[in-house]
Amino acid sequence: MRSKDKISYFYDGDVGSVYFGPNHPMKPHRLCMTHHLVLAYGLHSKMEVYRPHKAYPVELAQFHSADYVEFLNRITPETQNLFPSEMARYNLGEDCPVFDNLFEFCQIYAGGTIDAARRLNNKLCDIAINWAGGLHHAKKCAASGFCYINDLVLGILELLKYHPRVLYIDIDVHHGDGVEEAFYFTDRVMTVSFHKYGDKFFPGTGDMKDTGERDGRFYSINVPLKDGIDDGSFTRLFKTIISKVVETYLPGAIVLQCGADSLAGDRLGCFNLSIDGHAECVRFVKKFNLPLLVTGGGGYTKENVARCWALETGVLLDTELPNEIPDNDYIKYFAPDYSLKLPGGHIENLNSKSYIGTIKMQVMENLRCLQHAPSVQMQEVPPDFYIPDFDEDEQNPDERVNQHTQDKHIQRDDEYYEGDHDNDNHTDDA
Repeated sequence: MRSKDKISYFYDGDVGSVYFGPNHPMKPHRLCMTHHLVLAYGLHSKMEVYRPHKAYPVELAQFHSADYVEFLNRITPETQNLFPSEMARYNLGEDCPVFDNLFEFCQIYAGGTIDAARRLNNKLCDIAINWAGGLHHAKKCAASGFCYINDLVLGILELLKYHPRVLYIDIDVHHGDGVEEAFYFTDRVMTVSFHKYGDKFFPGTGDMKDTGERDGRFYSINVPLKDGIDDGSFTRLFKTIISKVVETYLPGAIVLQCGADSLAGDRLGCFNLSIDGHAECVRFVKKFNLPLLVTGGGGYTKENVARCWALETGVLLDTELPNEIPDNDYIKYFAPDYSLKLPGGHIENLNSKSYIGTIKMQVMENLRCLQHAPSVQMQEVPPDFYIPDFDEDEQNPDERVNQHTQDKHIQRDDEYYEGDHDNDNHTDDA
């Protein structure tokens, strides 16, 4: 057992100020709410807090196609109507709208996950947290399911420079399809996704029989669940499968996507998990004492998302949080009881004991088909991406720099303490 974990936490207030639109369920403002709970509970004083770098296009293109990255960088709400064929090709529109500062939003959340992986690689921390990350649906050449850039894939690629094997675990209510697809043909990443499957639930993938192909055969594990799963069933299944996976696969690092739409009461979810049940999965994974990269993901009842990720930050810090939420800028969102814990839900649990037993048996059978941890000949470690330095003296003084870009060069005084604003003016959940 190592001594107290060293934790790096990544946050940039700008990530919570973008706005997907008035009727869109994704509210990045939940990230400001999460961060302010972290501050209110004093957790920031127990971690190293960093503002992530904005990932460069060349970094995003380590997974995504260069043409897709370039289009994301170029498109604006004002110009989107001029590019109907590209909008369709890259799946931009209703689910994945073009909004102001879209590309910068992607750069920040992806930069956070890449930075988190690099700090783990360089042994500068034991656990790295980026609640803004976890956008697991994005594909190589297209947006999907509110996700534009797949920061998880980029973080895993970074970890693979130092670790022969990386384990990816996903407890979002939706299948982690983008990450599974990216590593479907390799044994160097094992993906394990626990999700709702069936009834045409998005994204429609994640059947138990989808186990990987070629070198990756049996290295994709899907745990398809039905509506209403509760804490007991979920955590028992999770612990049984993950302990066997770690024992068999022997990963060098773990990436844990903590989508909070698997909580009871989520606007888009259909599970009965309490925050304690969800956090129990985080607590269990932490006990393996492996380098751990933790991200957010889905979550569409924003006050519950903030509760969940704040409590899980506490779990990662071995810090028990009082149930009464301390005063903070967003305290009114937590009315009427102002409590941190969220009980489980009351949707009928359609996951019978025999159904859970069948899943468990099939997954264990697939794990038995694996050779124990594949051996990988590690080559010389490639360097972290070369990032060009820009000399301010050499920049053309006649080139117009817009106000938004100028603002980025000013360190915000309020970032870690107060003053993030709700674009929805508190009306979105009405």
